[in-house]
Amino acid sequence: MKLTVISPDGVLYNDDVDYVVVSSKNHGEFAIMKNHAPIISTVDVGYLKMVREGKPMFTVIINGTIEQQDNYITVIAQEANVGLDKDDAMDHLNEVRQERIEANRQRTMDFLKAEKELKKAIKEAQASKR
Repeated sequence: MKLTVISPDGVLYNDDVDYVVVSSKNHGEFAIMKNHAPIISTVDVGYLKMVREGKPMFTVIINGTIEQQDNYITVIAQEANVGLDKDDAMDHLNEVRQERIEANRQRTMDFLKAEKELKKAIKEAQASKR
């Protein structure tokens, strides 16, 4: 089976797998095996256990959709991270999320500073017209 995991950062995983176990907080756990019936499901907060040649890898998923048809599994997630185990994948995802929060905070501060400077420049320009 072919598995593709996509997030806003791009394609995180695109390779063959023997089977996939999907675990979701709201939907429980189910496996997708070769020649599985077509399925579409969501993952609020959960993970994929991807097994290839007996070796598992994990992808932590936050807000995702999974579709399987004709032995092609496609996962589109708002946030995702691949790791050797669930904890490793989740730890890295949390680090990335924290970095994004800090970057957004810095952009907001930069924007507010620029806005303040612009207002001051407009006020000075209007004063010089008088």
